[in-house]
Amino acid sequence: MNKKQKKTLERILIAVALVIVLKLLPALPMPVELALYCIPYLIVGWDVLRKALKGIKNRQPFDECFLMAVATVGAFALGDYVEGCAVIIFYQIGELFQSVAVGKSRQSIASLMDIRPDYANIEGEDGKLEQVDPDEVEVGTVIVVQPGERVPIDGVIVEGSSALNTAALTGESLPRDVNAGDEVISGCVNMTGLLKVRTTKEFGESTVSKILDLVENSSMKKARAENFITRFARVYTPAVCYGALALAFLPPVVLLLMGQPARFGDWVYRALTFLVISCPCALVISIPLSFFGGIGGASSCGILIKGSTYLEELASTGVVVFDKTGTLTQGTFKVTGIHPAEGVTDAALVEAAALAESWSKHPISLSIKAAYGKPIDAARVTDVQELGGHGVTAKVDGRTVAAGNARLMEKLGITVPAVEGVGTIVHVAVEGRYAGYLLIADVVKPHSADAIRALKASGVRKTVMLTGDAQPVAQAVAQQLGLDEYHAGLLPGDKVDQIEKLLAAKQPKENLAFVGDGINDAPVLSRADVGIAMGALGSDAAIEAADVVLMDDDPAKIALAMRIARRTLRIVHQNIVFALGIKALCLLLGALGIAGMWAAIFADVGVMVIAVLNATRALYTKDLAGK
Repeated sequence: MNKKQKKTLERILIAVALVIVLKLLPALPMPVELALYCIPYLIVGWDVLRKALKGIKNRQPFDECFLMAVATVGAFALGDYVEGCAVIIFYQIGELFQSVAVGKSRQSIASLMDIRPDYANIEGEDGKLEQVDPDEVEVGTVIVVQPGERVPIDGVIVEGSSALNTAALTGESLPRDVNAGDEVISGCVNMTGLLKVRTTKEFGESTVSKILDLVENSSMKKARAENFITRFARVYTPAVCYGALALAFLPPVVLLLMGQPARFGDWVYRALTFLVISCPCALVISIPLSFFGGIGGASSCGILIKGSTYLEELASTGVVVFDKTGTLTQGTFKVTGIHPAEGVTDAALVEAAALAESWSKHPISLSIKAAYGKPIDAARVTDVQELGGHGVTAKVDGRTVAAGNARLMEKLGITVPAVEGVGTIVHVAVEGRYAGYLLIADVVKPHSADAIRALKASGVRKTVMLTGDAQPVAQAVAQQLGLDEYHAGLLPGDKVDQIEKLLAAKQPKENLAFVGDGINDAPVLSRADVGIAMGALGSDAAIEAADVVLMDDDPAKIALAMRIARRTLRIVHQNIVFALGIKALCLLLGALGIAGMWAAIFADVGVMVIAVLNATRALYTKDLAGK
């Protein structure tokens, strides 16, 4: 508990103790008894009276404080001092429960706010480190990140190696090893070695700033259920106030006109009971708290949901459409097959290709050198010629090596065998003799197949892949992952057209989600009912256009986000049905005079406490993450 909550608890305990003491005292004159009971009442309820008076002054009287003030002051006017104090005490207990629950949900998001760095280290002319505001660091500046510090700004490591803790960003507990040349994003914690990082973005454009902005503004976009509660409260509160007024005076007046005895005190008591029962705070507090808890729970799993609207939309998603490169696949080329000719070893084939490609910066060349996995001795390579659209030739240890496509082999008069495989084929020849070929392809992410299966298990009706890649590649990935449908060779505009067709064909009350990571995906992310972007390697445009951001680029998190959204919606609906059901019953019993003020206290404070406790369940996602 914070200091304010502790003070509230102290006031409640003091008021309860005073009421018990006064109840045990012998009968006292009415003015003395009234004055004594006003002491615990004002100790615990002065802030409620102040808020009620402020609402009246601002011409916005109809809220729960007004209801509590009228009900308790009315109870005092009728001489029911104990009940008047009890109502305000239990109301404050309910408010304390709500405050603690909101505090817990805020802590979930506050832990994310801790990723904001306070400073960046810059090495001075004398070699000493100087701490500066991250906002003042220009792009291209070399900053120093010491062990235990957070990376303040996105950049590339120019010196050092270390392990980074990315849990605050991705929810992933396993540290990530980084070396010189690797990109690092702000918000990660440097765990071991000292790093020197050349910044690639300004602090305001870095990953940590964008994440904080997303979370801080998530409450700006309310879900329809929240808007319903807000509108409901505006109409409901004055309606019950006028209803209570009518209950207090109309029945006794009618009875008098009919010549029957009418006890005004009994009807006023019923009206006050009616007011206490009707307080809508259980709904007004628990519904937004449920959505806030769902967003906070998702953020702790590395899923940033930009507002409760999208949490609600996720819950009814029936069609999920994926981009391929960088979303279902890693988006980087890798040697996936080594096929040497007779008499040539795998190692010899890869070594010859890597050395021949050693001077090239082409992604294909980089993947071959990565497969080789050893330092390149430049002295072994001479006479390098890069042939555009064909490949390269070079002298390796004095022998002529050619590496490229079938057109290069044909140009050199070398016959190549018929080969099969999805991806880029790099043929290799040494001294005019065919040495074999390497198959290079974009690799499917480890969790992509699990993600598709989890979505199907979650009730997703259809999974689709849209890609600009060639038909054979798209077909292979779709078959490997078990996708229902795929469309290949698409330009960005074509993707939007396909999304329009899928939106038109979806079932009623079913939402379509699109998952992408590139700049070309931004229009589709905006057009889909729910846009989901990859946050770690995704483009700024994609992250900006998306409604949900997966911070670790793991597509398996989509099903988790849907499970969190659905449980949050279930909690919301449970609270609405429970609160309205209990209140309707108690309102009827109160109007008939069957339910008294104690039943009213349960209908108001008891229902609110139960609803708030139920709402806090949205924060806990560990059981969902394990499914």
